[in-house]
Formats: sequence, C-alpha cells, structure tokens
Amino acid sequence: MSLLTVEGLRAGYGQARVLHGVDLEIGEGEAVVVLGANGAGKTTTMRALAGLLPYEGTIQLEGRPLGGLRPDAVVSRGVSLVPQGRGTFPHLTVLENLHVGAALRRDKAGIREDVDRWCSVFPVLAERTGQAAGTLSGGEQQMLAVARALMSRPRLLLCDEPSLGLAPRIVAELFDILATVNREQGVSMLLVEQNAELALGLANRVYLLEVGRVIASGTAGEFRGDESVRRAYLGY
Repeated sequence: MSLLTVEGLRAGYGQARVLHGVDLEIGEGEAVVVLGANGAGKTTTMRALAGLLPYEGTIQLEGRPLGGLRPDAVVSRGVSLVPQGRGTFPHLTVLENLHVGAALRRDKAGIREDVDRWCSVFPVLAERTGQAAGTLSGGEQQMLAVARALMSRPRLLLCDEPSLGLAPRIVAELFDILATVNREQGVSMLLVEQNAELALGLANRVYLLEVGRVIASGTAGEFRGDESVRRAYLGY
C-alpha cells in the first residue's frame, strides 16, 4: 500500500520555478532515495513535502491530501523532516531539542520512553543531555537532528543530505542507524543524498531528478546495473 503519493509537484522560490511536475511514491515501510546533481530540485522537493513551501500538484498521505497544511500540521499527520544542515536549536540543550521534537504530543510517559529509546540508539546524546546543541560536533548534531525528528513518531522520515559535511566513520554509523530504524521500527524514509553508493545500500527504490523533473526510477539494483547512472552518479 502507498503511504505517500506525489503527482505533478511544481514549486519554487518567488518567480523562479524549480520543480516542473515531479511524481513519486513511497510504500509502507519503504526506504526511497532521490538522486540528482546540485540544483536538480531535491531540497525543494523535501521542503514542499514538509509544508515549508507553497506548491501546485497533489501530495497525499494514505490517500488524504496534505495540501495547504502548515508544517506543524504535516508533522501531526506523521511526516517529519531532518533538514539539510542539521537545523538543531543551538542554544537549547540536547534534551530540550528532543522535547521540541515531541511538542505536538501529550503522552508524557511515551515521550519519556522515546527520549530513553533514542538516547540508547544514539549513546553520545545520552552523555550530553544537558549540553547546548551548538557545542556538539557536526556528527553529534546530525544524530540529534535525526533523533529529534523521530520524537514525533513519524510514519515518514524525510532526510535531506544527512551525510553532508560529516566524517566517513560518522556517516557509516548514521546510515547503519537509519537502516535499523527503517527495518525494525517500520519507519518509511525518503532520503536526498549526494553519497549515492551509500544511499543505494539503504534504499529499496530510487528516483533520479534532473532540473526539476524525474528522468528515471527503479530499484537500487537496477540503478547499480545502469552504466550511465554509475558513471554520472556513482563514480565508477
């Protein structure tokens, strides 16, 4: 069953149109990656899905439209974004950032359980709960951003360039955690990622975006087997 269906998505900034009719679909429990060069419209797609940009076309979650909803209402419907550049609240502590992620929830016991859960998944956060987020390393802030997004208990997690600016060891650890969350928690994922080879190791399916349009889609295996895609996006 489709969790998210996007048809004819068009969006941009002011008079500058970036997306020109993007179609994509994500199934229950599926991990999907969007590949494309800089400027292809990947981040614009994620911002539109999260309710941060006005758009034309249709976005439906389980058959119900998300159009016109504010970002907090999109979160309440089960969609949570890990923005490009991490986007933690630097002057708040790690624990306060986690509670921001659960701001729309009222189940205090469940919130405490989830703080414990994600601090166990990201042990470095457990060691720094009282520390200001802005004093964390880049990798620690990215882990906090993911944990904060998961605190809303999303059905769909949007991750925009999670590996950006991180050391290879941290990237590998982060992607291992994302794969575990997808597999064991059943959280569907849509990832925008420049590290295509790493993303293909996590994804079930792939969309290739070029100048605001989907020009190809298929399974991760099909993309690995496509010589032109390998040369352009995988580097071999």
